[in-house]
Amino acid sequence: MPTFLLPFLGACLLIAAAPGPSTVLIIRHSLRSRRAGFLTVLGNETGVFLWGLSAALGLTALLAASQAAYDAVRIVGAAVLLWFGVQALRSARRGRGGDAEEPEPRAVLVTPGAAYRAGLGMNLANPKAAVFAMSFLPQFVPAEAPQLPTMVGLAALWAVFEVGWYGSYVWFVDRLRSVVGRAAVRRRLELVSGGVLVALGVRMALEN
Repeated sequence: MPTFLLPFLGACLLIAAAPGPSTVLIIRHSLRSRRAGFLTVLGNETGVFLWGLSAALGLTALLAASQAAYDAVRIVGAAVLLWFGVQALRSARRGRGGDAEEPEPRAVLVTPGAAYRAGLGMNLANPKAAVFAMSFLPQFVPAEAPQLPTMVGLAALWAVFEVGWYGSYVWFVDRLRSVVGRAAVRRRLELVSGGVLVALGVRMALEN
């Protein structure tokens, strides 16, 4: 194994362990079904790889250099966060009249395509992810290595690593389904996730 990969994987672990809006969405969809959770993870990591590829090609530098472009993506990202947050709060409100001991009806499960698009959209609507990829990946490219293929390879490794990391979240939520599947517990979790996403959306919208 090349010596630079070990510190790179350590950095990937620290990044993945830091909670963010994608983490909230992955957990929320995992509450619906294991398949929805995994597809949300795959969508999110597709976004991670695309930002890494853009960084390798120098495209994210344009976003970082243009305040107008950055603000446009930021506003779109805030709207996406608010949308998902409101959807979670509405879901919690709809479940208010249900039996606290009954699991959620299967009819409200997220479709596979919707789960994948949600994960992808959440990631691509975050301008910080683009700027971070641009500053993060080049630090681990050895001086003697070709820049473009090495950065593309690191972006792919970053995405694969996070598939495993967030996949463990999906697995853990699935193991707790007998507890989190109860309507009252799920409703509280929807309220919490919805509130967090709305708060993150408002903060992103108000950022300078």
